[in-house]
Amino acid sequence: MTAPIDVTAWIGAYPFRDTPHPDPDILVRVLDREGFGGAWVGHLPGAFHRDPVPSNRALYAALKPHRSVLHPAPIVRPDWPGWELQLRQAQDEGAPAVRIYPAQWGLSGPHPALAELVDACGSQGIVIHVTLRFEDLRQRHPLDGAGDVSAATLRAMLRRSPSNHDGKTSSAVIVVAGAGRELLEETHWGLTPVEQSRVFYDFHWLWGPPEDHFAHLVRTIGASRLAMSSWWPLRLSQQSRALIDLLPDDLRESVQTTDFADGLSITRAADKCALLGSINGT
Repeated sequence: MTAPIDVTAWIGAYPFRDTPHPDPDILVRVLDREGFGGAWVGHLPGAFHRDPVPSNRALYAALKPHRSVLHPAPIVRPDWPGWELQLRQAQDEGAPAVRIYPAQWGLSGPHPALAELVDACGSQGIVIHVTLRFEDLRQRHPLDGAGDVSAATLRAMLRRSPSNHDGKTSSAVIVVAGAGRELLEETHWGLTPVEQSRVFYDFHWLWGPPEDHFAHLVRTIGASRLAMSSWWPLRLSQQSRALIDLLPDDLRESVQTTDFADGLSITRAADKCALLGSINGT
């Protein structure tokens, strides 16, 4: 059985509290310990910088010795000059996904910059990874005033489909990280089946027993839409495994770890969308 690829991990310091060992060599060991075969890795400090270029440069350099395990997920800020170059460099570096932080950048709803990024990533088969929040509201530092990304913003991005613009490009596959049950359902059930097929939800933030939000969503939207992650270094890296292990008996008998999405299966979905877009455009 192939070990899953973690879709949400970072290296680097967090500005609002201490995060022990946010280093790539430690992350490699954590992934091995938790049974992950690799990870999509972002640069945590860059989420809070205006210009993503230095952050991406630092990310590529730090991951270079570990590229067989740690896959770069650089920041592409579509409202920043030269973002197309950053996306092109991400593709050249073999990045499976790019990170965006709409709340930190003040981008919401059907912002034209987000629409342009969706179009560009869709045509190139690059996944867009959206971080809704870094910490629960009860934990946040008073200086952390960005808020959460809304379901309306996510739906606007996912509705950016070929039928809504030029008909020649494919819409991007999107990974949503940091959603609880309410926001996840508000997003998912507000989409058409085709739009639902292009979104995956990192389930690290979902509640297990006794609320069993995770089990409810496995039953309703299916394991294939829920993606495994470590959230290193911000959260307990064992959370994904623990949620699966704590599923009710009937689900544990019918659902396997391999039924859940991971970086590899999501990359395949993005490649398929890009291929279909190119065929439709010919």
